[in-house]
Amino acid sequence: MINVYLFDWGDTLMVDFPGVTGKMCNWEIVEPVTGAKEALEVLSKNAQIYIATGAADSTELEIQQAFERVGLSQFISGYFCRANLGLPKGSPEFLNSILDKLKVHSENVAMVGDNFDKDIKPAIATGIQPFWFTSKHIESATDNIKLIRELSELYL
Repeated sequence: MINVYLFDWGDTLMVDFPGVTGKMCNWEIVEPVTGAKEALEVLSKNAQIYIATGAADSTELEIQQAFERVGLSQFISGYFCRANLGLPKGSPEFLNSILDKLKVHSENVAMVGDNFDKDIKPAIATGIQPFWFTSKHIESATDNIKLIRELSELYL
C-alpha cells in the first residue's frame, strides 16, 4: 500500500514555463498543472505528499512559497531539494536519502514525475513505484512503470 507520494515539481504539479528563469516563487505568473489540486486533495486524505525536486537554485522555503501561491501547499507535508539533501536529483542516492529521512520502506512509496531519467529510473533503482506522467505516445512501459496522462489516474 502506498502511504507516501513523492512528486516532481516542474511540469508535474506546477507549470514550468519555457524561457522563464529564476526562482519560481518570484515568477510573475505561476500556475498549477491541470488536475494538480484535485489529485493532491484526494491523495493527501490517505497518504503523505512530499515534493522531490531537482531545482538547484531554490531553497525549501522558496519552493514552499511557490506552492502557496497556487494553493497547493496545504496538501504537502514537506519539500526535498538539493539545498536540504545536499544531493542532486536523478540518482538513487537522492531518493534513498528521502526514504531515510522519512523512515519509510520503498515499497510503500510512489514517485510521480515527468522526466524518465531523473524521476522514473532512480525510482526503479530504489524499489519505489514509478508513475510516469507523460503526454508522449508510449504504448507500454517496462519495469512496473505506470504511465499516466492525467493526474486523476493516480486515484481513479
